[in-house]
Amino acid sequence: MDQLRAIRYFSTVVETGSFTKAAKVFNVPPSSLSRRVADLEKSLGATLLKRSTRIVKLTEVGQIYYKDVQQILNQLAQSNETVRSYQTTPMGRLRISSMVGFGDKILLPLLDEFSKLYPEIVLDVSLSDELSTLGRDDVDIAIRGGYAPNERVLAIRLMENGFIPVASPSYLDKYGMPNNVMELKEHKGLYFKTPAGPTPWLCKMDGQWHDVSGPAVAISNNGPWLARKACNGEGILMSTRWALASLLESGQLQELKFEHELAITQNSDFAVYLLYQKQRYLVPKVKAAVDFLVKNIKVANEY
Repeated sequence: MDQLRAIRYFSTVVETGSFTKAAKVFNVPPSSLSRRVADLEKSLGATLLKRSTRIVKLTEVGQIYYKDVQQILNQLAQSNETVRSYQTTPMGRLRISSMVGFGDKILLPLLDEFSKLYPEIVLDVSLSDELSTLGRDDVDIAIRGGYAPNERVLAIRLMENGFIPVASPSYLDKYGMPNNVMELKEHKGLYFKTPAGPTPWLCKMDGQWHDVSGPAVAISNNGPWLARKACNGEGILMSTRWALASLLESGQLQELKFEHELAITQNSDFAVYLLYQKQRYLVPKVKAAVDFLVKNIKVANEY
């Protein structure tokens, strides 16, 4: 029995919900495809599919098997694509995952330019602030803010991701400009929520870290909403300089500067990273995107 072909037949039956439809995909008789799947079940000693006159459904063990073989088929497809695509024109579907704020303000505008350069690449972009891994999300490229990852991927440091404190002129007129970081404890706080929780206001003085967070008036993982509340004078916000650039330039918000610099983490290796699996760089569409994004994001960050 050709097990790989049988697995492909089985997988397509699951996806189409029909032996007849699956047979059309492979241009083989339904009876031939059905026998192959039956042989697969016999070799495994398990029933993978519940068959009826109207519908085909997975059994409980069939669901487990289908999930496992999908990973194998996806890896095989990637390996085949690498070989076929080597030194060819960048084309095909490119899956990119990015944190939301960075995606909106920096990534998506750059991808508009990228599409003009590589019209044969279909962009499949997901924006999410959830913690994830390349393998689990089945993406070609991921852009994440935080620390250098420990997973087995290549990580390129794109730009600093340090947070700065800001407030609106109306807030400062009403509550006064804090003269030092310790006074921040008495001020209203707008806090960005990461998957690990709200980001604190931290400061290192005389070799020791201090939490100078003020009482919270709002906590959210939606950066634009927090920025609007800051512009409305509702509190002090810590956010990234790249996310606040237009509001700082327009004067709607102003940066608060202190003798001791604020941070949201004690880890100094806090940045924006572009992540990809090493072997995927051989695929022209991935190489084109990695090279383009690294070059253009770093250039944009210089201004």
